[in-house]
Amino acid sequence: MPDAENTELIKRAQTGDAAAFEALANQYYRVMFKMAFKWCGDRTAAEDITQEACIKLARGMDSFRHDSAFTSWLYRLVINTAKDWFKSQNRHPATDMEQAANIKAEESAPDDKILMQQVWAQIQTLPEGEKEALLLVVGEGLSHKEAAQILEVKESTVSWRIHEARKKLESLFGKEKKYG
Repeated sequence: MPDAENTELIKRAQTGDAAAFEALANQYYRVMFKMAFKWCGDRTAAEDITQEACIKLARGMDSFRHDSAFTSWLYRLVINTAKDWFKSQNRHPATDMEQAANIKAEESAPDDKILMQQVWAQIQTLPEGEKEALLLVVGEGLSHKEAAQILEVKESTVSWRIHEARKKLESLFGKEKKYG
């Protein structure tokens, strides 16, 4: 359901309507989980992060100002929750990205699956800003402008971060291996 159709549901949830909040949480749970999973690459951690993000969503609904897309605000909430979760667990995003690779390569040939695992593992080694930009634009299919709004940076910063991330990945895999 596009954000425009959710406006009334969001407003009702912001006024404390439990049924409206439940409908929103159910509607966006998969989106939140997918983003958390892409961030950490571990199903159990992604479930924990998503649950925590739902709690933060419930507590912070009134902070959504309607001046950006709800999904943009939600992506930021999930990213921040993932960062907080890793800090609280004294952990870092997984470098074993087999599960994350399975999302993109479930039906791929074995060689493609191995390449996807290698790409995901290398994405996890990127600096945080480059990783965030790449996951939002390439992983989630957002525009540079949308990613910039979520990350609260200029669009040119997102473009530069993606350029740098791609350059690093190309140096590791070569230009003939395309990853997004």
